[in-house]
Amino acid sequence: MTAVVPRVGSQAPDFTARNQHGEQVRLSEYRGRRDVVLVFYPYAFSRVCTSELGALRDRPELLAEAEFLAISCDPMFTLRAYAEAERLEFGLLTDFWPHGAIASAYGVFDAERGCAVRGSFVIDQAGVVRWSVVNAIPDARDPDAYAEALAGLRPGLG
Repeated sequence: MTAVVPRVGSQAPDFTARNQHGEQVRLSEYRGRRDVVLVFYPYAFSRVCTSELGALRDRPELLAEAEFLAISCDPMFTLRAYAEAERLEFGLLTDFWPHGAIASAYGVFDAERGCAVRGSFVIDQAGVVRWSVVNAIPDARDPDAYAEALAGLRPGLG
């Protein structure tokens, strides 16, 4: 890991990246509009990553709660093929070049492997990190944890 994981309550590091369609996505553009969930994952087409992202795909009620952005160091064209093959309709962002820059800013880049570990961050509409979890590469995340974290942003609505 190349940097410190942002603390809950701190401002989320801003970034700009391309999604699987080549469109520019800037984190700060969601401020004042939508909560964001960043889901860093190691590799497109790998078993655990595919099961994790598929679990999110299969929870439309969860995806409706926030903007989900899944980030890996895979190239854009790989992400496009992956999204089509797995029917992933949320944003898949490429952290390919500069390699791992976004994952590094969030403290979840494994420089030895050249990929992100499984880090997740819930960022509120003010751009503040409200929840995070970082798992080792083999350890899948529970989609229910995202639902709980998002419900915590608006107590009384969940």
